[in-house]
Amino acid sequence: MIRAVIDPGVLIAALITPEGLPSQIIRAWKRGVFELVVSPMLLDELTETLLRPKFRRWASENDVVVFVEMLRLSAVMADDPSEVEQLSRDPKDDYLIALARGALAHVLVSSDGDLTSIVGNEPPVVTPRLFLATVEPG
Repeated sequence: MIRAVIDPGVLIAALITPEGLPSQIIRAWKRGVFELVVSPMLLDELTETLLRPKFRRWASENDVVVFVEMLRLSAVMADDPSEVEQLSRDPKDDYLIALARGALAHVLVSSDGDLTSIVGNEPPVVTPRLFLATVEPG
């Protein structure tokens, strides 16, 4: 089974845009199509970002708490990476690569150009569209 780390930006889009590709990815995960890997650092970033006032028009604080708790309880919980190598143009994104490697993920799913522009990364960084086409072809 494919094991994936999903960038918090994609998870945010899944919560605030129920009809979008990121939401389809979450629905595929809930159906058991792939394993989702999270870590405390990833969940903290997700929570902190979604609790910003600018997201209130799409998700209440309760919606955020419920969403993050669902991920915490249902996804594969990995340890935060202890060492993070600088590989992307934005050093704040590098922990995601380290997490994916440490958790033996097959793929890192991101819409962030700083990550998707990395050539030859293992595991590969793919867009939500490509990932969805891979796990749910047709």
